Amino acid sequence: MSDDDQIPENGEETGGPPPRPAGPSISIEDEMRTSYLDYAMSVIVSRAIPDLRDGLKPVHRRILFAMSETGNTHDKPYRKSARPVGDVMGQYHPHGDSAIYDALVRMAQDFSMSLPLLDGQGNFGSMDGDSPAAMRYTEVRMDRPAAYILADIDKGTVDFQDNYDGKQKEPSVLPARFPNLLVNGAEGIAVGMATRIPPHNLGEVADATLALIENPDLTSEDLIDYIPAPDFPTGGIILGRSGARKAYLEGRGSVIIRAKTRVEEIRKDRYAIVLDEIPYQVNKASMIEKIAETARDKRIEGIAHVQDESDRNGVRVVVELKRDATAEVVLNQLFRFTPMQVHFGCNMLALNGGRPETLNLRGFLSAFIDFREDVVARRTAFELNKARDRSHILCGLAVAVTNVDEVVATIRSSADAAEAREKLMERRWPAHDIADYIRLIDDPTHTMNEDGTYNLSDRQVRAILDLRLQRLTQLGVKEVTDELEELAARIKEYLDILGSRERILEIVSTELREVRELFAVPRRTEIVDWSGDMEDEDLIEREDMVVTVTQGGYIKRTALADFRAQRRGGKGLSGGDLKEEDVVTTLFVANTHTPLLFFTTDGMVYKLKTWRLPLGGRTSRGKAIVNILPIPQGVSIAAIMPVDRDEDEWNDLNIVFATSAGDVRRNRLSDFTNVMRNGKIAMKLPEDGAVKLIGARICSEDDDMMLVTAGGRAIRFHIGGTDSQGSPIMRVFNSRNSTGVRGIRLQPGDRVVSMAVIRHFEATPEERAAYLKMRRAQMGAPDDGDADEEETALAGDLPLERFAKMSASENLILTITAKGQGKLSSSHDYPLRGRGGQGVSAMDRAMRGGAVVSTFPVEIDDQIMLVTNMGQSIRVPVDGISFRSRSAGGVKVFNTGKNEEVVSVAWIADQGEDEAPGTET
Repeated sequence: MSDDDQIPENGEETGGPPPRPAGPSISIEDEMRTSYLDYAMSVIVSRAIPDLRDGLKPVHRRILFAMSETGNTHDKPYRKSARPVGDVMGQYHPHGDSAIYDALVRMAQDFSMSLPLLDGQGNFGSMDGDSPAAMRYTEVRMDRPAAYILADIDKGTVDFQDNYDGKQKEPSVLPARFPNLLVNGAEGIAVGMATRIPPHNLGEVADATLALIENPDLTSEDLIDYIPAPDFPTGGIILGRSGARKAYLEGRGSVIIRAKTRVEEIRKDRYAIVLDEIPYQVNKASMIEKIAETARDKRIEGIAHVQDESDRNGVRVVVELKRDATAEVVLNQLFRFTPMQVHFGCNMLALNGGRPETLNLRGFLSAFIDFREDVVARRTAFELNKARDRSHILCGLAVAVTNVDEVVATIRSSADAAEAREKLMERRWPAHDIADYIRLIDDPTHTMNEDGTYNLSDRQVRAILDLRLQRLTQLGVKEVTDELEELAARIKEYLDILGSRERILEIVSTELREVRELFAVPRRTEIVDWSGDMEDEDLIEREDMVVTVTQGGYIKRTALADFRAQRRGGKGLSGGDLKEEDVVTTLFVANTHTPLLFFTTDGMVYKLKTWRLPLGGRTSRGKAIVNILPIPQGVSIAAIMPVDRDEDEWNDLNIVFATSAGDVRRNRLSDFTNVMRNGKIAMKLPEDGAVKLIGARICSEDDDMMLVTAGGRAIRFHIGGTDSQGSPIMRVFNSRNSTGVRGIRLQPGDRVVSMAVIRHFEATPEERAAYLKMRRAQMGAPDDGDADEEETALAGDLPLERFAKMSASENLILTITAKGQGKLSSSHDYPLRGRGGQGVSAMDRAMRGGAVVSTFPVEIDDQIMLVTNMGQSIRVPVDGISFRSRSAGGVKVFNTGKNEEVVSVAWIADQGEDEAPGTET
């Protein structure tokens, strides 16, 4: 602070904000809000969103109007594109020339517009994304359909507004005679909103509009019968109708478009996928590049070469396949990984009365019909006024012709034209000869006097004075009256139209039919029924897989070809690199496209396709099943049931369950059609976990159910049978929460290990004993000392015809024990019993082969696979296993090692001839 600085007396230094300038204060928040809203509304109304009535944005409307004003119509020569661009920019559109030219180019592209409004000459771009030539090189004129967009614009049909500088007028909308917004579609991004309306078929849109005029009570649902889906100018295939239906009913939806393809043999044993049409707005060059890229990166196997053979006649893209490729699989992969299949998101937003609004299909057509009613009414009123103006002049001329001498004399006696005009208007002229015409014209502004005379109006007098004397004297009364009669008829017609909404709608319909007859074309885009999104299984080859599940919770699928057949007694192959103490508990064969029902030990069911399981080699461990299915901790897979039947047939099938406690239950298989990812309750089990689900099988009422325990007991009962009181042995449960009914009464410490469904057959004990004796003799089986003595005593002779019937209904029952022993026995060896009993012996009493591991029916040509707790596996043909009685012991099937036990057995269909004994392939 210098010595000259003054300090205020109060001791406070001067400071604080500078004084505020005089004038109004403005809040920056309010100013930004107001300015942003003004900008947003300007973009919405004046740039990005099309009008519901004519389907045009302002730039497109201004281009068409400017070309119409300069006579650049379809019947005139082409003009440089720079001319209409300059006219539009200079008079109507205060934006850059590039925006105007881009809009002009699009209206001339037949691959962008369903019904092009401009006719271009030169390079206007291509489906490969090529840019159009500069506007100084291209030429353009209006196409014929544009004439029906602008028809009657000079007859007062639409309102005009000032252009951007107020020096000229431009139309606020064009009087389109067809629903251009639906026919050609529109796209635009505004502030806070966007629109994307797909193009449609003109014939279908016209038919729907005519139907709505005929029956105004039609709903959007009804109109979908006329307009089932969009119709894109590039063709292609629309998958399903749900996406378009949602867009038509709710205003938003997604349509899936796919390229139209065919498989063609290009040379001997070499095939190619040929694309004849591609999805709308897909860049063809980029699509081909993407196809080549996916083939190069091995994302799609089987493509040898891609070539674009398109020309001026149409699209032709050739995807040549390798010799061993499957065309269907490659095609589905192309649809998944390339733009050969795209989604077109529909957002049916348009300006309705100057306000953006999302409408359904009926809303679009109703608004257009209302607009056309207004246009026709305004045009008719314009024609009526024009006819009345002309007839008014003719009435004056008729009076002058009738009184020509007096008129000439009055004019000659006047000093000037003004005096003559006043004299002619003041005089009452006789009008009896034209009284009928004056009344017919029915001009409310100028009528006859009560005394039958007629006063001429100012316009009439001016028309008389403007005529040459020669013309006035030569003009005949008949000539005037003939024209008056014609005008009177037209005026009457116009008045009738304006007084009847039905007449106006009839004119709207007639003009729309005219447009349809001139420009409608067959539908370009094919619609195919489609159940939903393309499943990944469409990309997977059909192949048999061996599915394995371990006790530790690992699962995998391995190609069946990786396993090798051996004769009985072989040492097997390593089937998995298992963790210590982990064993395979489930093994079966299923096709990659087969749905699998996973039943867990806690009674839940999950549903999965085979191809969704992790693919691994024979020695791989697989993937933890908890990473695939949402299985709770401590719960494992109890049974997996492949269902190789269409889901529509599941209601005709039944499924039976069995628990380790011996309970069984029967349900309809259709109860498990819709299984969500988090699973579904299959069977209600005690919460303590002591009882587990051990099996599930498909069955019918003509089948029997057989349960086998680890202690060697078996029971067989008829699924569709009734007890002594007529009640069903196993009724169909409608609930999935039930624990079911008792299937077998277990001894302490015993448990059910297998459940099988076999063919039902009624036979007496004598017949069964006789059949078993003959069957063992036929198979060359020795007499078993452990055979049932009572049944052996009953054995007698059996007629060959009865033997043949029993043989046809027989199931071969395979039984495998923990020590690798096994046997085949006849299903007739297991007598029918009532449900809930203790059953009969299924193994030798001493159980020399260890506990029973599995029992199930097989065919003699089948093969089985055994897996041990050490991870060893063997594939054995069934015909190498001995035929024994149910109460006899088995023979060595798997040569198990010390502390090694069989833990899982699976049936495999015969795959061909076996290998030599002990050899590996």
